[in-house]
Formats: sequence, C-alpha cells, structure tokens
Amino acid sequence: MPKGKKGMKKQMQRPVRSRRCAGGLQQFCHYIRESIFSIKVTGLKVFLDSAVAASWTLPAGCPPVQGVTTNPTLVLQAGLPVTLATYTGLLRAASDAGLAELMLQLPRPDMAEALQWLEVLQTMAAAAQVKLTIKLPCHPDWLACIRAVQAQDQAILLTGLSNPVQLLWAQGLKAQYVAPYVGRLVADGRDVWPFMDACVAVQQAQGPALLAASIKSPEVLTRLIACGAAAVTLPPASLVAWSGDALTDAAMAQFERDVESSQLL
Repeated sequence: MPKGKKGMKKQMQRPVRSRRCAGGLQQFCHYIRESIFSIKVTGLKVFLDSAVAASWTLPAGCPPVQGVTTNPTLVLQAGLPVTLATYTGLLRAASDAGLAELMLQLPRPDMAEALQWLEVLQTMAAAAQVKLTIKLPCHPDWLACIRAVQAQDQAILLTGLSNPVQLLWAQGLKAQYVAPYVGRLVADGRDVWPFMDACVAVQQAQGPALLAASIKSPEVLTRLIACGAAAVTLPPASLVAWSGDALTDAAMAQFERDVESSQLL
C-alpha cells in the first residue's frame, strides 16, 4: 500500500482508539458515581419495633435509633388497646424519649375513621416535632384508605408486601416506605435476597425506601446492611442481645491476661 494510504489509515484508526478510551473513561466515571451513591445510601436507619415505651431506652453498645415502628399486634402485646388514645400516648412517649420518628398503623380500611385519627395525629406530631409515618397494609382492599391518607400530604409505609408485583404496585402509589417481613418470607421457604435486591433497586430509582422487618438473626441484618436497605426495624431485645459478642469478650479476656503476663517480663 502506498505510504500516503498507510498514513491515511493510521489517521482513521486514531479516532477509534480515542472513542474506546472515552468509552472506558465513561465506564470508570459511572463506576465511581455508583460507588459514591452506594456509600451515601448505606446510612442505615434503625427503628425499634415495639409499643412498650419503657423498652425504648437502650444500653451502651446499641446503635443510634431513628424512631419507633408499631402495628396492632405489637400494641396488643404491650397490653394496650388499638385506639386513638393509645396512639396519642405513643406519640407523647416518642417525643419524651427524644425520638425523631414514629410509625403508626391504622387499624381498619375505614376512610372516615382514618381521616379522623389522622387529623389528631398530624396536629400532635407537628407540635411534638416527631415525624409521623402512617403504616397501611399493601393490599388492594386498602386502596381507598391509602389514597385518602395521601391526600392529606401524609407519608405512608406499605407493610407486609411479599412479592415483586406488590413492590411495583407500591412504587406506582408513590409510597415513602415498603416493609416486607423478611423472617416470614424465609420461614415460608422463599429465597428472600433477590426480592431484597429488587426493593433496593426500586429505592435507588427514587421509589419507596426499604424498611426491612422481622429480622431474626445478626446474619440477616448484615446482609440487609450490605445490600443497601434504607432502614430496619428490630425489637429492642434483639439490639441488646446483639450489641455484644462472645468473640469480642474472648478477645478482651485475652488482652487482660496478656497485660498481666507482661508485668512479669
């Protein structure tokens, strides 16, 4: 091939290499952006899953707590009736405890009752400077109630969702949170982690934030932190039990023995 054509061929190849380099740079920049985003979203919020106000004060070693989540079952277990008076009492207790958020679940898909309760709770939460989130079952029977609550500019959490179609429904409803019961899904024999990854993917696409409930072990909590869950809710007893570890205790005991032994040198 004549020299001139070779030179022309080299010139034609240079932009191709440049485009390849540019493509690689774009991929690298995308990776960096995604990594930074992942770091930002792993600021996990911890909620206490309890209606017993006396259990909300935790010992040293437990992580900072954002707030409290409740539901009718927890209220009953606390020996309390599921009434508006009970809910206003929990709001006062959350304020007195210095907690930033409280999540309360409405008892029935009754729009009139929901709006009556909501008016009282919103007014009280604003005065107490406690962020209120209303929990509602992720079920079509509750749709009218969901829309009525949202019409009052109220943040909602859809609870009990168990599959990706329910997740997409919650996303379409523009819920602020979704709360799958991880332990129940595992007990049912389901592979829960693809569903958790889907919840996080929707969360990262500006959809509902994942608040994982029914967490039965530190290992499950570890995986939820790693996959990017926005929040978890745990019984106070679980946080207290997991705040220490036998391996940590064994290491401390070894250090103490070695300090004593070193004095004989």
